[in-house]
Amino acid sequence: MSRKKPLVIVTRKLPAAVETRMCELFDAKLNADDKPMTRHAIEEAFRIADVIVPTVTDRIDAGLIGLAGPQMRLIANYGNGVDNIDVGLAVERGITVTNTPGVLTEDTADMSMALILAVARRLAEGAQIIPSGDWAGWAPTWMLGRRLTGKRLGIVGMGRIGQALARRAKAFGLQIHYHNRRRVPLEIEEPLEANYWESLDQMLARMDIVSVNCPHTPATYHLLSARRLKCLRPHAIVVNTSRGEVIDEQALARMLDAGELSGAGLDVFEHEPAVSQKLIRLARAGRVTLLPHMGSATEEGRIAMGEKVIINIKSFMDGHRPPAMVLPSML
Repeated sequence: MSRKKPLVIVTRKLPAAVETRMCELFDAKLNADDKPMTRHAIEEAFRIADVIVPTVTDRIDAGLIGLAGPQMRLIANYGNGVDNIDVGLAVERGITVTNTPGVLTEDTADMSMALILAVARRLAEGAQIIPSGDWAGWAPTWMLGRRLTGKRLGIVGMGRIGQALARRAKAFGLQIHYHNRRRVPLEIEEPLEANYWESLDQMLARMDIVSVNCPHTPATYHLLSARRLKCLRPHAIVVNTSRGEVIDEQALARMLDAGELSGAGLDVFEHEPAVSQKLIRLARAGRVTLLPHMGSATEEGRIAMGEKVIINIKSFMDGHRPPAMVLPSML
């Protein structure tokens, strides 16, 4: 007699190829209409499922983990970040947590570079001119942006994505600077001609562009605080494709509104999907570029995420350590 397939409950609609494979391998309960599962539905899922596949927008807190039935053994997160999950409590309760690292590196770095270009060269603002009917023709002093070549880029978080951004930025002639929990090896630094700053404050005070590429953890919450944002010079640009909680969003909006910063490109927000009305007003005025969390939004990336989730589940159910297991000590 064949072994019973594990009940895998997925909280959001995933790419069709991923869902098809999940149904082949597991007793998969999918989200057909792609609306976020209610709290009640997720509570019920924790009571009955063997595996939960949440996304980064699902808050897997102590209340949910406390409801887990004895058969609930794996939280296979569809996403790289696990700040949405109480990993410590899950592990304490004997529940393994996995994520999908590595598969979105290039996509997110592309978006970081795109936002740097968009803000520096006023692309979002310019793209609205012709459709609005306001273009009267070329003029020598109109819609002037700023050249990238020779400018200093400060990368906050020199992990996979930070390094991928650095490779792109170097090709555009930017000088690479970075702050990280620890200095990266010379074999990474030297080809990028990257300069390490132990002090984040000192780096911020000297950068033309700052890109946030670190994960959200308790240690990085408001890492770019109101005080640190004040270190930036008025011509500086801030880009964030990581997590909104890393920046004090209200302080950033106030500084942009007051002209204390040149611009910002944001793909993530502190309380998303809610976005500061001040930021929205600034976007309408062409002062900031706001995107709806699109950094990982490629067909290839989202399918690769699903494939990694499947590998994590299959490995775990076969009695092996999942390749992307997350431990509290890693956070």
